[in-house]
Amino acid sequence: MSVEAIFTSGKEKMEKAVAQMKKEFASIRTGRANPMILDKVLVEYYGAPTPLRQLSQVSVQDGTTLVITPFDKTIIKEVEKALVKADLGINPNSDGIVVRLVFPPLTTDKRKEICKDVKKVCEDTKVAIRNIRRDMTDELKKLEKAENLSEDTVKENQDKIQKQTDKYSKMADELSAEKEKEVLTV
Repeated sequence: MSVEAIFTSGKEKMEKAVAQMKKEFASIRTGRANPMILDKVLVEYYGAPTPLRQLSQVSVQDGTTLVITPFDKTIIKEVEKALVKADLGINPNSDGIVVRLVFPPLTTDKRKEICKDVKKVCEDTKVAIRNIRRDMTDELKKLEKAENLSEDTVKENQDKIQKQTDKYSKMADELSAEKEKEVLTV
């Protein structure tokens, strides 16, 4: 493995860690209705667990209500069961044609609790980024022994690895601060 390959691989892994963090943030509930919260909901459809968003149209009605319109009206009961089972903290209301999820306003305590979750996701991401840094440094050390790289080259590349790590850690912190601000906004 070359030095460039180490950096390319490390960069890809760090980008994936940040992308995963964004995905987790999308499913964290804020005060507004967000269809992304339904990404993890699976409905029993002909014996197979199927993502809810593949079986229905989801729209935001008034900023606080999600309207779920199943393409197949016969599965409305299964959709309701899946929403209750997903434990979103919201009870589904059905009129036989559509299912409505009304998001109640968040209490201050709930907002603080959600912020703790946001911080935990951020810290987990930063741990993943540091693990990637460690792996990159290990690869660099192996390369140093295999190709007799000079100490200056190794030190220079370790500095580059650290800069890359700092960049992605800072990105994670900024995303976290943005999400916390969104959660705390009433």
